Amino acid sequence: MKKKLLALTLALALALSLAACGGGTDAPAQNGGTGAPEVSAPEDGGTGAPEPGAPAEPEADVDLTAFYASLTEGDTWPALMSLTEDETMTELLDSYYPGLSEISTKQCGVYIAAISAAVGEIALVEVENAADVQAVEDVFQARIDYQVGDDANPGGAWYPETIEGWKTSSHIVSRGNYVMLAVGDAAEAAVESFEALFA
Repeated sequence: MKKKLLALTLALALALSLAACGGGTDAPAQNGGTGAPEVSAPEDGGTGAPEPGAPAEPEADVDLTAFYASLTEGDTWPALMSLTEDETMTELLDSYYPGLSEISTKQCGVYIAAISAAVGEIALVEVENAADVQAVEDVFQARIDYQVGDDANPGGAWYPETIEGWKTSSHIVSRGNYVMLAVGDAAEAAVESFEALFA
């Protein structure tokens, strides 16, 4: 009886964690316009979202959890904690990435530095609908803008070195229905690895 109860509890926890990033289909567009890094454009000059009426890029079948694990195998990232694997972190996810949980996703993983003075963050999303790619990019850009701050408000990253890290080492890239935010010293290498998934 105890084994059945434990199995049921684990299944429920898994279902809740998988649903943590899912939700409605509308997300508010957010832009702080602080001069923080903009979305990295794909090689074709687009934003990653298909033009209206244009056929979508062929979809790769990418396991974002496995991709995250491959990115963080070495010592290139600070210790990161997940905001999407545990339902108790949902409130933090909504605080750091407002609107993300309202976008319908197939996969979603958000990993933030466990120590606030460290510059390191990875967010990986596969949206259900290609039309939501721009909404995810907007949410990611809003996160960068908040961390960097502006002349009137200090950045959420707080420390001058950390704010500078967010300002100079933040990258947003998308391919098809997949979007990634990578922040930190290893962010450029992460972008190259992300692009290689679709080559």
